[in-house]
Amino acid sequence: MIETIVSVGLPVDETLKIRKKRIQAEAASNSGKRISIVTGIHGDELEGQYVCFELQRRIEEHREYLNGIVDIYPAMNPLGIDSITRGIPAFDLDMNRLFPGNIDGSMMEYVVACIMEDVKGSDCVMDIHASNIYLTEIPQIRINELHQDALVPMAEEANVDFIWVHGASTVLEATFAHSLNSVGTPVLVVEMGVGMRITQEYGNQMVDGIFNLMSKMGIWTGPVTPVKKPIISRNPQDVSYLNASVGGLFIPQVKHGAKLKKNQVIGRIVDPLQGSVLDEVAAPEDGMLFTIRDYPIVVEGSLMGRLLKKEVCGYE
Repeated sequence: MIETIVSVGLPVDETLKIRKKRIQAEAASNSGKRISIVTGIHGDELEGQYVCFELQRRIEEHREYLNGIVDIYPAMNPLGIDSITRGIPAFDLDMNRLFPGNIDGSMMEYVVACIMEDVKGSDCVMDIHASNIYLTEIPQIRINELHQDALVPMAEEANVDFIWVHGASTVLEATFAHSLNSVGTPVLVVEMGVGMRITQEYGNQMVDGIFNLMSKMGIWTGPVTPVKKPIISRNPQDVSYLNASVGGLFIPQVKHGAKLKKNQVIGRIVDPLQGSVLDEVAAPEDGMLFTIRDYPIVVEGSLMGRLLKKEVCGYE
């Protein structure tokens, strides 16, 4: 069943509608548990679109195993998706900095308040993001340390490679995830892939994790794929940031997710005009490259990668 959760008028006889698909078990087998899959808050992040499709496809193949409610919100920022814009076009706003909204406020404050009201009360929410167009991320869940006790056990069932518990920050207080977590609705923030693209491998991995999580919650009674045991980082010192020392063209030498040795070359910054190597980007220590630069043009200070220390990864 497709429902419109909020509809507001726009100029030139257009309407902004945010819709969801509800897939619900028959009354006799409905546990009452609800999981919500949310994506498209940023219009240039499309990885979650594939997850929404593939999740529905698999559920419909074996609807008899459904024992609860699955709410799917594929496009929270439909104007951004239609125009391939990260924020809300024409308003110059980042939707993920407007929550929890205000039902009596401006148009977009009203819209996000309606979203909050509809999603609130879910037993679990997956807030699926991609990286921007510049970086590629391995499948990971990011959790504010304020909510780690409730969220880390759920995240461990979601088939991601990495759980990153980070410190509190005032900028996070206006996000969808923080706003719902603060009122008791558990939200897991997924980051994976790259902006404006779909990585089917990561999407399939995420769908396997959602089914496993639904199984643990009693929403799915069918067979599930065994999930990965994620690496968990709670210490900011676990992560090394790799920034460009000079501007140029970044040419990677290793693959995303590579396990590196100290001083191993990750990539080179080159000058296409002179045909020269301007700098070699090397691993500052042993570790796993969980973020890598995807867009090749860099300026001084550009982020080219993030490295998780070997002792946290636990590999030989």
